[in-house]
Amino acid sequence: MKVPLISFSSIVLILALFLVPTANADGIIGTNLSTFAILGGAGVAINGTGSVITGSVGGCCVATAVTGVIPTDFTISGGTVQSGGGIATSAQGELGTAINGLSGMTPTSPPISSLGTITLGPGVYSAPSGLTLTGGTITLNGGGNANALWVFQVGSGTSLTAQSNTVINVINTGSGAGVYWVMPGGSAVLDPNVTFEGNILANASITLATNDTDPCGRLLTQTASVTLAGMDIVGAGCTAGLGGSTALLAGSSGLGGGGTLTTSGGTTTVTAAPFQSIGGGGGTTPVPEPATFTLLLAGLLPFGLFALRKLQASC
Repeated sequence: MKVPLISFSSIVLILALFLVPTANADGIIGTNLSTFAILGGAGVAINGTGSVITGSVGGCCVATAVTGVIPTDFTISGGTVQSGGGIATSAQGELGTAINGLSGMTPTSPPISSLGTITLGPGVYSAPSGLTLTGGTITLNGGGNANALWVFQVGSGTSLTAQSNTVINVINTGSGAGVYWVMPGGSAVLDPNVTFEGNILANASITLATNDTDPCGRLLTQTASVTLAGMDIVGAGCTAGLGGSTALLAGSSGLGGGGTLTTSGGTTTVTAAPFQSIGGGGGTTPVPEPATFTLLLAGLLPFGLFALRKLQASC
């Protein structure tokens, strides 16, 4: 019996179905969201004077107003002021996806309710009843992993409070790192003179007092406003010279790395990035990205064709 000839394109399709993943993987902070240092779901109020912002400032979508006078109330670089608009709208969608994915991660330690002076390695920390930072230095030590990931999950309906003189210090990591403070149903308040690091993702409001700094991170809300009191620093670009460990994190896109966010079948998940030492070199082998699958596909095609010809010749 003669075996019907299978076309080259059919072989490509069959192999692709087996080899190419169906999920769509993106960064945890989406393309549009990554451009914002501050995004307020009900607008942004920049009060007082002298605040410094690196990255865009936007209001969307419950309200769109961004109040504050340039350069008296604040200065801005590396971005624009956006009252509504397509980019801000898309960024809000990416914010919701990021909150869902980060909130769904499995905690790697027992629940917490407060943090003082302490050193924490990468991991997922859950605070189901709210989280208070009590004024000490919280050192996030990446242990030499350039892709270190920290996620702090604050329970729905509760809040994050950083008391005066709290310091977040990110060390021993690199440009692939990510730090996320996630409130799927709550708000965040920073008292005066707080030195913060990382991305605050809140469903409700974010309020900064005077002399607060988040020189490597973002303030992002879904349904309420972001408010600054004056002399505050927010820098999605992690500009060297703004203080703290920012110079070491200048390529980290506001500590927006640490893993990938994948949506498949209506479910959003976050996967930590593979280990990579700060100086390059060893670590675990990463899961192949789509480009790797393409190369693998190209390498297997000749073997498939050879097997097909052998089968046809034997029949």
